Amino acid sequence: MLRVVGALADHGSITAAAAALGYSQPAVSQQLKRLERRIGLAVIERVGRGVRLTEAGRLLARHAATVSGALDAAAGELAELRGLRAGRVRIAAFPSASATIVPRLLADLKHRHPGVSVTYLEAEPPEAVALVRQNQADLAITFSYPGDRVDPHRASAEGLVVTRLQRDEMMLVLPAGHARAGDGAVDLGDLAEENWIGGCPRCRGHLLEICGHSGFTPNVSYETDNAAAVIGLVAAGIGVAMLPALALDSVGAQPLVAIRPTRGRDHRTLHAVTATGAAGVPAIAATLRRLAALDSSPAPARTAN
Repeated sequence: MLRVVGALADHGSITAAAAALGYSQPAVSQQLKRLERRIGLAVIERVGRGVRLTEAGRLLARHAATVSGALDAAAGELAELRGLRAGRVRIAAFPSASATIVPRLLADLKHRHPGVSVTYLEAEPPEAVALVRQNQADLAITFSYPGDRVDPHRASAEGLVVTRLQRDEMMLVLPAGHARAGDGAVDLGDLAEENWIGGCPRCRGHLLEICGHSGFTPNVSYETDNAAAVIGLVAAGIGVAMLPALALDSVGAQPLVAIRPTRGRDHRTLHAVTATGAAGVPAIAATLRRLAALDSSPAPARTAN
């Protein structure tokens, strides 16, 4: 019943709460009435054609996530007693992980724990962390850059558990005929006069920051979140770019570009974010173990000219 109150608080209507929980609208209404009879107080009140939580309802909603987490933990422990033949894990991760880490993780879980139900939602790190906090995801795979001013693993993740997974190298993408294409590592200052192709908003912010450390502001003439589009623009000689190794792996080998590390070995760090106590739920614990095991296994092949 508390799940229903929590969903109503999150989604604002009985219809939306029912959809989020996978229940029918009458079933949600019946559970609310049953709860009101049990506690002797109204949980919802009519406002025009809709409803809103009463003070008692808001009080229950504040405890809903904690109680739901405890119930999930108890259910998980029972699943462990059954040999992890059941359980549920809701995963959220950023786009370049969708084509690299996530398929390998899901395939591994399906092979090792076929009874565990897994759902996946693609979300950038700030949104993924919020999903964990709102109990709409059990595990978020996220990333952060060193020295980020906007870091999803600081204030927004307060009270959550952040586990470092692995380092993801930032690579320069240059046209194959570029003067620096044959260098082992490239100094960003040597690209100060180039046109740049920017990636996602946080990636563009990181690019501006590290180029600033090299003494220049990059001329970002083109912007796209699509790694394949970035590489296509570079291959056409439109500009140069910086992409994470995972994003390059998601696209595969590209013969018309040269992929080079920066002299400063710039990188980002991948993390797993969970609610406090989530590691006590066997299905989530198993997912975290398998995710950690993927760190040391070979990544998809990537060819650099």
